[in-house]
Amino acid sequence: DQGEPYAPVAQIEAALSNQSVPYRVMHRDLYTIVESKLKPGQTRCSLCSRLRRGSLYSIAEELGCTKIALGHHRDDLIETLMLNQLFAGRISAMPPRLTSDDGRHVVIRPLAYTAESDLVELSEIVGYPIFSCISCDTIQGQRKRVKRLLGELEEELPGI
Repeated sequence: DQGEPYAPVAQIEAALSNQSVPYRVMHRDLYTIVESKLKPGQTRCSLCSRLRRGSLYSIAEELGCTKIALGHHRDDLIETLMLNQLFAGRISAMPPRLTSDDGRHVVIRPLAYTAESDLVELSEIVGYPIFSCISCDTIQGQRKRVKRLLGELEEELPGI
């Protein structure tokens, strides 16, 4: 729980309980930190992502974990690859498996080959709540632009 006022933590906990999924909520007030550091016109995504990753590494340390599973799906990986090519001038993406710089943790992305639309459909069937990030999903930024471009290409050239 990053402390975002819009995140339905209670709904997520209820959904996990209903599925008999063991869970533990760790609270970190990243939202306040991000809001205090933002400059006018700056999006939250980059800073939020770095703080979240640092928190996940710390939590993994606390719990004695060496692997961290993230929920990035195929569309996330493709969009990141395109963003890096178009706006950063480099070819790089989020790999399905990554060892941290210090070698103490392995980040895995078990959904790396799963389409976002399949995950949305599954969430609806199972009853998991889906909520939007106020930055990633509501601001008309570069990621949203690339997502739209890829959608248009898929319409014109199915299976691209």
